[in-house]
Amino acid sequence: MNKPKRYTITTALPYTNGPIHIGHLAGVYVPADIYARYLRLTGNDVAFIGGSDEHGVPITIKAKNEGVSPQDIVDKYHAIIKKSFEDFGITYDNYSRTSAPIHHETASEFFKTLDEKDEFMEETTEQLYDEEANQFLADRFVIGTCPKCGNEEAYGDQCENCGTSLNATDLINPKSAITGNVPTLKKTKHWFLPLDKHEAFLKEWILEGHKKDWKPNVYGQCKSWIDDGLRPRAVTRDLDWGIPVPAEGGEGKVLYVWFDAPIGYISSTKEWAAREGKNWEPYWKDEDTKLVHFIGKDNIVFHCIIFPAMLKAEGSYILPDNVPANEFLNLEGNKLSTSKNWAVWLHEYLEDFPGQQDVLRYALNANAPETKDNDFTWKDFQARNNNELVAIFGNFINRVVVLTNKYYNGIVPEPSDFETVDEETLAAVKAYPDVIASSIERYRFREAGQELMNLARLGNKYLADAEPWKVIKEDEARTKTIMYVALQIASALATLSEPFLPFTSEKLKRILCHSELDSESQWNDIKTNEVLLPANHQIGKAELLFSKIEDKTIQTQLDKLEASKKANEAANKTVEPQKDTITFEDFTKLDMRVGTILEAEKMPKTKKLLKLKVDTGIDTRTIVSGIAESFSAEEIIGKRVTVLVNLAPRALRGVESQGMILMTETPEGKLVFVNPDTSTALSTGDTEVGNGLQIS
Repeated sequence: MNKPKRYTITTALPYTNGPIHIGHLAGVYVPADIYARYLRLTGNDVAFIGGSDEHGVPITIKAKNEGVSPQDIVDKYHAIIKKSFEDFGITYDNYSRTSAPIHHETASEFFKTLDEKDEFMEETTEQLYDEEANQFLADRFVIGTCPKCGNEEAYGDQCENCGTSLNATDLINPKSAITGNVPTLKKTKHWFLPLDKHEAFLKEWILEGHKKDWKPNVYGQCKSWIDDGLRPRAVTRDLDWGIPVPAEGGEGKVLYVWFDAPIGYISSTKEWAAREGKNWEPYWKDEDTKLVHFIGKDNIVFHCIIFPAMLKAEGSYILPDNVPANEFLNLEGNKLSTSKNWAVWLHEYLEDFPGQQDVLRYALNANAPETKDNDFTWKDFQARNNNELVAIFGNFINRVVVLTNKYYNGIVPEPSDFETVDEETLAAVKAYPDVIASSIERYRFREAGQELMNLARLGNKYLADAEPWKVIKEDEARTKTIMYVALQIASALATLSEPFLPFTSEKLKRILCHSELDSESQWNDIKTNEVLLPANHQIGKAELLFSKIEDKTIQTQLDKLEASKKANEAANKTVEPQKDTITFEDFTKLDMRVGTILEAEKMPKTKKLLKLKVDTGIDTRTIVSGIAESFSAEEIIGKRVTVLVNLAPRALRGVESQGMILMTETPEGKLVFVNPDTSTALSTGDTEVGNGLQIS
């Protein structure tokens, strides 16, 4: 099958409400850059397109919190993100922003085209409204319980726990993220894209057309959505930040960020083509073009169902050939969080590890969350560098260059007769371009990176077995052949490493004086050319490609994370003010008894609640307690606890709670039981605390 020569590659547009972190890089930007670099090296016409997503509720929330305008926020973070990508070697052909005039124009025209073709439904519906804030609660202005998984901190557009795409009115027990109030329902008119109208097309295109070539997580999530039945999706919002709805009755409304953002790929391509004197349309409208979206798993529905439905409704655009979405990357065992500052920020990494972009690129690719969520640890980062980049790749190159300079003043020697091991080694080198290409073209970038390292392993083994440092004492002609073969491996590494280790590739090419030999089809040259570095070619002096990372450097990063964790806990710890003064008589009305927990079980679809059976001495009663995040059901059975027994019963999630367990906190903020046997509180770690009771 002849593959297309023209590719349009897009990456999810990062929200400009914060910098880029390693989760973004591992999930989207590193694999996309590997893919784009590989395609260019193999002679394809590539438009690698990105940009900043500068609309949407997260940006307005950030602006409100910082007391500045949304434009201030997007200007600040767009500059940080764009520079970080450039410094990290992400080779966009164009990195734009959705606040650009060309994007506003493109998105507006796209909306008007669909509107004129009667592809929208206009409906007046009830939406959540915050009376105190005097505004509708779109998307992340509202938080509540996910109806799918029970996550109590789901947003009005998506649950980040299970990945389900939501409408704000889907949430159970919604609350305004602005005031904390329970919202009311208020009527408002919006434009809807009737996804159900496109259900037959999507079934055929995805479920039949891409069952075998799309990743299981992508196909599975799409199938789940389609099997559940597609419903109309609002494409407008009641907000004052975004692209104004270009239709009668659209005053005070903007395009939904997930309608306007993917159109940003098109507008960014237009911007690039205008600058380069190209025609943008073939990259989006020619069937010979292969369109590939690189995204995280939380964006699957938007790129595989909603955006294709938009493109199909418009009628003149190609559809994505593949959407190789990755899972999530965690950090040191915990979920990455921008709001909690639990992250490794790209711009900070570049400051802390100058000149070591490739170490992070390699570590992230080697541990990429391609099929499941993976965990980044600083110890693994150190091990990848020291045990693989330094000990395998760097060690081989250093030995080859040092010995070539020592024996031949840096001139590639003329080989004599090749032995079987030489011919087998050179044949193996010729196979690597196709081996690596096969992995890349199947979007298995982690596998491809390990194949590259296997080529370096091949070089190390060849040198270790041939022992030129010994052979030179007895057979100078044989030594020349050994070094010649080793230099061919080094040359292949210089080219094949570029998608994965671009800065290393550039440095190695400089050491080998590769620029004098480079052709436009370097990748393919390795497969067809007998000679990559010809005899009598002059190379340069040895330079270390990688340096060992010491324990103290890693400890500094771990300490930074720990400090961030403590700062976040302190910032989010609220001290309740003293309540109204009560009399001694009020206090005597409280009936507190020592009880024993007989049974305990987790309440379904909740994070915090345990259902307890407690023997109070006067009876056995059911008590619902919000301690599930601090204690498991099994570990508290048999514990003696202090119970407020004369509290009026209260229904919690359909269960009548007949009292309260008295709790307190340690100075570290750990929730513990008030121990009825002593004057202190007792946790699972027997931690003593001071005075003060917290009712749970």
